[in-house]
Amino acid sequence: MAGFEGTKPPVTDSTPCVSRRQFVLHGSLATIALVLAGCGGGGPTSPGSVSLTINLSDYPALANVGGVAYVSSGNNPLAVVRTGSDTFDTVSRICPHAGGTVNSNGSGFTCPLHGARFTDSGTWIGGQPTSSLTSYTTQYDSGAGTLTIS
Repeated sequence: MAGFEGTKPPVTDSTPCVSRRQFVLHGSLATIALVLAGCGGGGPTSPGSVSLTINLSDYPALANVGGVAYVSSGNNPLAVVRTGSDTFDTVSRICPHAGGTVNSNGSGFTCPLHGARFTDSGTWIGGQPTSSLTSYTTQYDSGAGTLTIS
């Protein structure tokens, strides 16, 4: 290139220059944001309202105290737990920490994403610090053999 020996060629582009440090810093922050965004279960962290009636005969697991049945109301995954001969608890299966779907672990529930643990009534008891699972009012009609969840 004639006339440019030992000098830098003229800048003809108006694109702003970014230092290597700025590029690495902003790239790292973007990567962290993407990781945190993908950390959840892809769902909401606070479930919506519920209005549901189920027949106990459709859920054999609820025939015995301690039995757990998974049901849904719209996009809200729920767990119904038989806590006594005529009492039931219903909790959202959406982990309040990051929206993962909790699973039964035999004595309660565990979030597979972060290890948060909850009792069968939804109370947080360990693992990733978070609030308790959302609970719903559950009414049992023994004559009809139904549960109304709201």
